[in-house]
Amino acid sequence: MRDMCYYYNQLSIGEKSEFLLHLAKNLGTNHDQVKELAQSIPRANEGDPDEATAILRWEDRLRQALQPSFHWVTMQISRLSGGVKFLVDLREHILVTLYGLSSDSENQAALKTLDVTLRELLSLWFTVGLLSLQRITWESSCDMLQKVSEYEAVHPVRNWTDLKRRVGNYRRCFVFTHSCMPSEPLVVLHTFLTNEISRSMNKIVQNPRYSSEEENSMAAGEDPSTITTAIFYSITSTQKGLQGIELGHYLIKRVVRELQAELPKISQFSSLSPIPGYTKWLIGSLVKAQRGEIKLFTDCEVEDLQKLFSVHSEYEVYEKLRKSLGNNGWSDDESLVKALEEPLMRLCSHYLYNEKRRGFAFDSVANFHLKNGAVMWRINWKADWSPRGLGNSCGIMVNYRYFLEDCDTNTKKYLENAKINASDPVVLLARKGGEIIRGSTSTSPSSPPPPVITITPDSKM
Repeated sequence: MRDMCYYYNQLSIGEKSEFLLHLAKNLGTNHDQVKELAQSIPRANEGDPDEATAILRWEDRLRQALQPSFHWVTMQISRLSGGVKFLVDLREHILVTLYGLSSDSENQAALKTLDVTLRELLSLWFTVGLLSLQRITWESSCDMLQKVSEYEAVHPVRNWTDLKRRVGNYRRCFVFTHSCMPSEPLVVLHTFLTNEISRSMNKIVQNPRYSSEEENSMAAGEDPSTITTAIFYSITSTQKGLQGIELGHYLIKRVVRELQAELPKISQFSSLSPIPGYTKWLIGSLVKAQRGEIKLFTDCEVEDLQKLFSVHSEYEVYEKLRKSLGNNGWSDDESLVKALEEPLMRLCSHYLYNEKRRGFAFDSVANFHLKNGAVMWRINWKADWSPRGLGNSCGIMVNYRYFLEDCDTNTKKYLENAKINASDPVVLLARKGGEIIRGSTSTSPSSPPPPVITITPDSKM
């Protein structure tokens, strides 16, 4: 098995895909044996102990027949030093290969069976009881600090000075590790400690050349008596092979308990979260608006935008805005920023609260926090004015607030009834946005139809 793992790691991406397909198709379930056993089920007479024993033996044989041969292979690999990490990476390769296969192919069906088997095993091995919580500080190993820096996907770390601030005073960085992968952070959670629920990233992730007097005072040392609020501003799953295995949910709960034990005055827990799909959704909606399928702005807003863009039709407003959103050019024009604040905030609330996928929140970050029992509490304008923040969500971010006594109830309502718990301001803004979109299907603006646009998927948070 060790030799097989070594040679697999030397293969190219294409060769690895061929290997995985071979493994899935040739070491899968023996269907002929399963059919034979299904046709030979013993019939038990009531009260006959021998017949009942025969059924139990048949069930055991059927259970073994249903288990694919590659299950044995994965179990043998897991016993090797570094074997669990190999299997985590192997599942990442499986997911990549699955993405490139057609949905109705025989290869995809076989590979899905391999993926499900491996995911179930990893779910058992990475249960919360087997994970270790570790706080990362500047005194942690260089290897761990570097990995925390490299894995950061929400707010990329600029340099070592930036990283030092993120694990220093008024900050907490926690990770989950596993005994089979002790040097690998599985999930990373960055937390900012303050006295209010933050509206923007300016103070949390701040460029040192813009360091303020407050930042300098923070560097001098913490004052626990001033800390009443914890802001979760970044949570990153580092292992793509553990996709679909919930670890972030448990990490937040563990961190809450740690902070409550360390800081007795802390009483508020909230995230300051990105909205990674909003700009993509908005550009797609602008295309629909150009075709006259929906209306995104009120008549007064359209008139204001016509003046700012120096155009004469609603169609041209959508065209100009679509191009400006694509290159973030609008963010440098203060008049345009002011004119777009109300409509973009309204549409963002609609996107978060009303847009659904399979009945649940369409936005992946919203879905994560709502499943954890949080409340969609506040939408924040100009919260992340970095190129990444503008590209993801026009600089808008959202607070998901954790009322600890209500989290379990909120989780149950969301999972069972798809009920999104949100504050009144968010709900009112979302309803207004939904009413404008649903109640304004109009004739197409008098201009040629827009060109077909290909929108590339967002990069992972």
